[in-house]
Amino acid sequence: MADANSPPGSPKENPDGNSGPNPPPSGDGSLETLLQRFQDSMSVAKKHKFWETQPVGQFKDIGNLSLQEGPIEPPTPTSEVKQEPYNLPGPYEWTVCDMDSDETCNEVYNLLTTNYVEDDENMFRFNYSKEFLRWALRPPGYYKSWHIGVRVKTSKKLVAFITGVPARIRVRNEVVKMAEINFLCVHKKLRSKRLAPVMIKEITRRVHLENIWHAAYTAGVVLPTPITTCQYWHRSLNPKKLIDVGFSRLGARMTMSRTIKLYKLPDSTVTPGFRKMELRDVPAVTRLLRNYLSQFVVAPDFDEHDVEHWLLPTENVVDSYLVDSPVTHEVTDFCSFYTLPSSILGHQNYSTLKAAYSYYNVTTKTPLLQLMNDALIIAKQKDYDVFNALDVMQNESFLKELKFGPGDGQLHYYLYNYRLQNGLKPMELGLVLL
Repeated sequence: MADANSPPGSPKENPDGNSGPNPPPSGDGSLETLLQRFQDSMSVAKKHKFWETQPVGQFKDIGNLSLQEGPIEPPTPTSEVKQEPYNLPGPYEWTVCDMDSDETCNEVYNLLTTNYVEDDENMFRFNYSKEFLRWALRPPGYYKSWHIGVRVKTSKKLVAFITGVPARIRVRNEVVKMAEINFLCVHKKLRSKRLAPVMIKEITRRVHLENIWHAAYTAGVVLPTPITTCQYWHRSLNPKKLIDVGFSRLGARMTMSRTIKLYKLPDSTVTPGFRKMELRDVPAVTRLLRNYLSQFVVAPDFDEHDVEHWLLPTENVVDSYLVDSPVTHEVTDFCSFYTLPSSILGHQNYSTLKAAYSYYNVTTKTPLLQLMNDALIIAKQKDYDVFNALDVMQNESFLKELKFGPGDGQLHYYLYNYRLQNGLKPMELGLVLL
């Protein structure tokens, strides 16, 4: 449930991030501020015709305290949900993308690798690996029917894709069954065909057939109406490569050797008992995570099955580390990051930027600053070029101290058919969507 050209945060650093006192946008996530920002940046004539027909928060309703928090439209019996798929333009047909099939997984990978999110200057494009896609799209209880493709009838070529996966997301004290919508991608040559709205309607229909009436999604553009707006921050691990490929640039009055020295990290982690997460740690990590996430207004409601799927380490997909107290042998702290490389477009020496993205981090004994510095050291040892983090949860407390710089894109979070009366600050959000 997001626009076809809605990047989940730019994969590029703000070129001024290292070179001067240019602060990122303030953490004021109020809907009033977002609306003002939206009106300042858009022509009044531009309307969101599709989204104005959907059960989402509308800009005109901002500040209307008579509207209750919670579902916007009530559920209907699933027997009353449209049983037949929506009509596509004549040359195209729906397909279910079976991610267990190597052939289909390859098709999805190729479509996304050549047509998915790019930065504004067309220098970088997200390059989700096949292993990552299978991890992202097959959590506990997933529905194959929510992995939707569009093919050309004559050639059977896959030209568009959208997905949903089931999730339980707590909004204040209410645990709500939702779909997390992602990977909306239309082939570049078909962007004028208005495929995206019918794809959004079709995924919505299939979600409703499973008696689920709400969704969460992100976009890099402002739609009606974000619950919060987050900023991406980037920490250089391989500054020479990042500067060579144009991801970041040499700061004012900085030389390459000084920059390399500035971002140098210790050779080994410093926290006693810091080790890779194992299967036996799932119950302890689940307890830590549930307790931590309870403080945020919107956060996932993870059980042990979810933690095992989303956080147990998988090579080149997700890394998780914890602190196993040498004294009490309790698991006291936890950190994790996932792997999302970007293709470097048109560079003679480099083709891939290896990026780690901060996922869920919990501390009870170890200072968060120290834990995240250990995470940076691990990422550097594993040859990542950059470590990215959103300013959600308590992340803001370590970003500047650990030499992260603000990125050039923002990430807007949305709920479908669920109204929040007030916008959230990023620090009130406990949800990371891939």
